[in-house]
Amino acid sequence: MTPEEFDSATNFDERYRYELIRGVLVVTPPRSIGERDPNGELGYWLRMYRDNHPQGCCLDLTVSEETVFTLNRRRADRVIWAKLGRLPDPEKDTPTIVVEFFSRSRRDSERDYVEKRDEYLTAGVTGYWVIDRFSRRMTVYRKPLRHAEPQIVRENETYQTDLLPGFSLPLARLLAITDRWRKTRGRPKPRGRDSSNG
Repeated sequence: MTPEEFDSATNFDERYRYELIRGVLVVTPPRSIGERDPNGELGYWLRMYRDNHPQGCCLDLTVSEETVFTLNRRRADRVIWAKLGRLPDPEKDTPTIVVEFFSRSRRDSERDYVEKRDEYLTAGVTGYWVIDRFSRRMTVYRKPLRHAEPQIVRENETYQTDLLPGFSLPLARLLAITDRWRKTRGRPKPRGRDSSNG
């Protein structure tokens, strides 16, 4: 399949994720609720920053589950456009920041930490965040990648970036949201009552 055929396709089933990788259409199930919940929380924090922080107007738009136009067509967990001063055109305006919530397999590690990093930064993405609930850290790559070491944000640290001045991402709070799903195998722990009482 060509990128043009992928871009013009209208019969994709919204229940699945579609990507075009080296000419191959890749179809995967949607993200688990344990990944969607922290992603939604991050989106909430970003919108709160946009609406309430004095410098929040630099955030133009953030959405989840968006296709990023690289040489391939990658489905990103979250994208952020900043400092355009207008509503972006997703097919023409490269996101400023792309966020991925890391999955566990070895194949995912190569894909998220190497392949996607190279594609996104080559396509013009300025910042790429990989949030890894298993290693309890966030890895931040910035453009240009050459000679630049990634920034590692540890669990007890808060991340800030000049791409979103004044925005703070407390990693421990985000990881706590993933933990409540992991510890209960897909069901959130009940709040305010003893779950043993039925």
